[in-house]
Amino acid sequence: MILFRRRALTALVAAGVLAGALTGCSAAPGSQVDPSCPDAATALSALELVDDVRAATGPSTACLASNGVVAVADTTAPALPVTVTDAEGTEVTITDVSRILPIDISGTIAATVFALGLGDNVVGRDSSTDLAGTEDLPVVTNAGHTLNAEAILQLAPTVVLTDTSLGPKEVRQQLRDAGIAVVVVSDDRRLDTTDDLVAEIAAALGVPTRGAALIRQVDGEIDAAREQIGQVAPPDENEKARMLFLYVRGNANIYYIFGADSGADSLIDAVGGIDVASEIGWQGMRPMTAEALIAAQPDVIVMMTLGLESVGGVDGLLERIPALMQTPAGQHRRVIDMADSQILSFGPRSPEIILALARALYAPDGAAAGATPVPVP
Repeated sequence: MILFRRRALTALVAAGVLAGALTGCSAAPGSQVDPSCPDAATALSALELVDDVRAATGPSTACLASNGVVAVADTTAPALPVTVTDAEGTEVTITDVSRILPIDISGTIAATVFALGLGDNVVGRDSSTDLAGTEDLPVVTNAGHTLNAEAILQLAPTVVLTDTSLGPKEVRQQLRDAGIAVVVVSDDRRLDTTDDLVAEIAAALGVPTRGAALIRQVDGEIDAAREQIGQVAPPDENEKARMLFLYVRGNANIYYIFGADSGADSLIDAVGGIDVASEIGWQGMRPMTAEALIAAQPDVIVMMTLGLESVGGVDGLLERIPALMQTPAGQHRRVIDMADSQILSFGPRSPEIILALARALYAPDGAAAGATPVPVP
């Protein structure tokens, strides 16, 4: 029997605030996210780099040129049945993976299933899954983060892979009562927990060797991305970009700073920046204060695209948060945004995500400056 370690879900996700970040933000699936995105194969060092990353001006958008994932070469058949103890302590036996329903708030579980080479077995999707090949799959989440039991039951999945970012919990039990194997995987989404997530999903689907191959693949790609970034990032701590992740929903008057252990800190570290929220002792995800912004003195604000749109772009952001004008980021209008369903998704696309953010940071003219945001279907 395989035991999944339980990881604590942050209070913000539990309260539904981060869930709101991804509500209605799904991209229309297809092979191309944004035609203005640069070719991901172009090395960072080959782009036109800013002279001083701390003094760069103007907004830019980080984007993925493709929303596909590369499946592992390992095609070992699933070894079933398999019994696992999931992240909620429930013992689950999986006997059939012919109809997989991978659903969470960020589309990460689905991306992992596709990367394991089992995409053809997927029968439905959550509203954040935007992978190529999922265009015609029915959506089974209401308002982005609520499970629709009726829609799920109609698909007759043989196994449901999910986490606690989707609810209510009673629906998961309803599915179990209907005889469906429901596996709840850990919900700690950070760059350094990607391997754990892959291993959990691969184990539940009876393809541990595929999981090991995918871990090697992703780890190698992350190492290669870090090497590229290391070639262009300033080696001197005083010259590194001071960055802050700001989560905004202007229509709901929600403003949060993401700090240490939020996941955003691992992205900032990966692109060679300094997470100034962590630097001032900001733990997790907490409501923004003007005092914190001023104390942090960020050079760069990182945001979700629809969050930036919700306040009317950079002009609206500066109008709504006057304290930003007391920071270099506000004075330089230096805001980097990325699609809500991508930026904190972590998983098989992590290497592409950190490279996209690095392009927007170090070579904004080579990124999709002012690109059209991912459309909402």
